[in-house]
Amino acid sequence: MSRNSSRLNSVFYAESYHPIQAGSIDGTDVLPHDNAVYRAHLCSSAGLYDPFGDPKAVGDPYCTLFVGRLSHFTSEDTLRKAMSKYGHVKNLRLVRHIVTGASRGYAFVEYETEREMRRAYKDAHHSFIDDSEIIVDYNRQQLMPGWIPRRLGGGLGGRKESGQLRFGGRERPFRAPLRPIPLDDLKRLGIPPPPEGRYMSRFEVPSPPRRGQGLLDKEEGSYRSSGNREEHTHKRNSEDREDRVHGRSPDDTIDHSYDKSSKEEHCHDKRRRKEFSNRKSSVELEEKHHYRSSVEKEETVRSFLDGEERSCKRSSIDDDGSVKKRSRRSSSEREDHKERDSSDREERHHKSRSRDEKECSYERHKHRERSHQREGKRSISQDYPSDY
Repeated sequence: MSRNSSRLNSVFYAESYHPIQAGSIDGTDVLPHDNAVYRAHLCSSAGLYDPFGDPKAVGDPYCTLFVGRLSHFTSEDTLRKAMSKYGHVKNLRLVRHIVTGASRGYAFVEYETEREMRRAYKDAHHSFIDDSEIIVDYNRQQLMPGWIPRRLGGGLGGRKESGQLRFGGRERPFRAPLRPIPLDDLKRLGIPPPPEGRYMSRFEVPSPPRRGQGLLDKEEGSYRSSGNREEHTHKRNSEDREDRVHGRSPDDTIDHSYDKSSKEEHCHDKRRRKEFSNRKSSVELEEKHHYRSSVEKEETVRSFLDGEERSCKRSSIDDDGSVKKRSRRSSSEREDHKERDSSDREERHHKSRSRDEKECSYERHKHRERSHQREGKRSISQDYPSDY
């Protein structure tokens, strides 16, 4: 009980950013608890966010502060005046909406020196500007490994009303875990485990990263490389001394090693030559077999094509003779047909003419009879006059 009660006020801060860990109150979760954390985890694993790809993020990150929870009515001049209390402000960028131009409620302030930045980092936190309590943090975008911003589901802090709190930062640190820590799962996901035995108090202020850490690592690496070189030279000198004591010259050892290496190389060359000769003979046999098969195929194809050409010529000759005969027959048939047509026309004309003549003679005969009848009636009327 005493151990758990002592851990109630113990906290720790994140040195690198992991989305799943940022969504956990004690930094031991292994599953995302909301969709925003899942989206941030996808962006982090796929490498979709580049913290150094923002062209507006200029200046020295070690001398830059993040100022959040600003009033939307706060201007650049008001912010510069308020932040100039802690040092000389070199550059200031108030983030605004790209369409409306309204303030987004946070800004980046760059100081001349890192000492002034640390002073503002310590004293300006939870101060008031335009009746708004601000929060101050270092530039995590460029100094915190694995950083994912709030617009992609990451970030730190947040309000309870949003339902998307992020832990591990200055405003909301991780609490010391009261349950067993799943070290295997955290290692599998690449989440740094809580620093057991090195927790901080809630009232302690975490220090921002310093510029000299990378330089110290480089110096340590160069020192290690120089130490390795010294060890190598020391071993070499001791070996030379032993050879001199035993009366061996370095040339003898070199010749002996050279003889062994030359013998091994000679055996290796013989093996290579044998393998090459075997491969060459197999390749030649394959080429001969392929050449023979290709020649046989060409001969069969040629014979087949010659037979087809002959058959085509015969069929063409037969076709030409039949075509000539057909043309002769068709010409004679056309002449006979023409003669028949002409004779039929003459007969039709003759028949029509004889018909016309008969009709004409018949009409003449009828006309004559009618005229005779009229003349006979006239003669009778003259011989026998009427009583009237």
